[in-house]
Amino acid sequence: MTVLLEADPSPVTGHPWFGRYRLAPAAGAATLRDLLRHEIRDTGYWHQTHLPAAPIALPAASYAELFRVSRALLDLVRRTALESAATTEGRLAAYRMPPSEQQLFLADQFTEERYADCVARPDIVIGPDGPRFLEFNVSGALGGPVEFHCRMEVWRRLYTDARGRLPFDYQHPFAVRAEMFRQLCAESGLPPRVAMVGSARDQGGFTRYFDLQVDHFNSHGLLARFFEPEDLHEAWDCPPGLRYGLGLRDFTIPDWAELGIDTAPVQTALDNGCLLVGTQTSTFLSSKLTMGLLSEGRPWMSAAERALVDRYLPWTRVLSHRWTTRGERKVDLVEFTLAHRESLVLKEGIGMSGRQVLIGRESDRAEWTAAVTAAAETGTSVVQEFVAPRTCRLAMVADGVDEPYDTEVAPVFGPLLFGGRPAGLFARFFGDGREGIVSVAGAGCSDDCVVSI
Repeated sequence: MTVLLEADPSPVTGHPWFGRYRLAPAAGAATLRDLLRHEIRDTGYWHQTHLPAAPIALPAASYAELFRVSRALLDLVRRTALESAATTEGRLAAYRMPPSEQQLFLADQFTEERYADCVARPDIVIGPDGPRFLEFNVSGALGGPVEFHCRMEVWRRLYTDARGRLPFDYQHPFAVRAEMFRQLCAESGLPPRVAMVGSARDQGGFTRYFDLQVDHFNSHGLLARFFEPEDLHEAWDCPPGLRYGLGLRDFTIPDWAELGIDTAPVQTALDNGCLLVGTQTSTFLSSKLTMGLLSEGRPWMSAAERALVDRYLPWTRVLSHRWTTRGERKVDLVEFTLAHRESLVLKEGIGMSGRQVLIGRESDRAEWTAAVTAAAETGTSVVQEFVAPRTCRLAMVADGVDEPYDTEVAPVFGPLLFGGRPAGLFARFFGDGREGIVSVAGAGCSDDCVVSI
């Protein structure tokens, strides 16, 4: 079987950053559909009508660039968020956080800040000039690890040769995360135990999403258990030898609020010495306001850091009635935003799944004007330069087709970082060729593992 094919990029929307080669499908359409859907079953995942027929393959240099820059920018994001105020209370005020986010903080502020960025995943598109970082997701509940694991189970089965070799390289999120928890336990003087805190109600009523993760921990030297919030008292209200002093916070406050799930048991566990990563301070790192502050520049940034931000972040500003810079000139920010609708995107500071994003070129002038005017009064949104994504060619399968076929997709890359270490590269895209906001559960959205060749 020929494993590598010529990438044959689109002369209009492609980009040399994606490289010269791609992976050929290793099975027929029916087999691929069955395998991919079997592995992702009962994890709360939606039905995807379009599925990848192969992993997305990147040249080693492009693959490494995403992780190298992600780690550097995450450090700047962390510093920007923490220097916004000296205390948690000050940051809550500076970011104008909603009441829903003013909970689940540790009493020990050093520990709260120390473990805020343990789990991170930026969202990156490839623009005309290469990678552009649209936002940073910093949370123990971010998407990618389970999806990557399920997809990679299929790709390993199909691409491993008779000598046990694969034609590509990758990091596995579960393996890197297990090593992170081993190190966290060691530095905290805790036994190697991991509490996974979430709710099956957030996964369609199934526990397999959590079972896959717990099983990997348990088979790799860590004693792990999944806790629903109602059972979380069993992690700390027990004999010392049975306690779980460390865990993964695999939920978000907004998701639980929508489902009517009480967060009080989590606060009680935190108050009784259970450290769940990433800590609530991660909400400041995830805020789009932090991207705006970083893009505008901080007084402590070196020339090299300024150049890194200019190279990889699209122009982003916290929207309010003020003057700022756009290139070499000063502009009235609100007037500039209103006048350049088709080249800008409006994003609320706190949001998920693209639900708080308005793309200027996809809205009419009246809608844009109303949204910008309202956002300028609150100061809790950013305006960001629109990045026209470039595409790569990928083999796909769809419901009802007999053979894989090639299509152009514009991936949103999500490099996973656990404890600052590369932990696999995940991608989302419209498998049906549409354009727009690529949401983890949006209609027509597909996903895939990304590998290095």
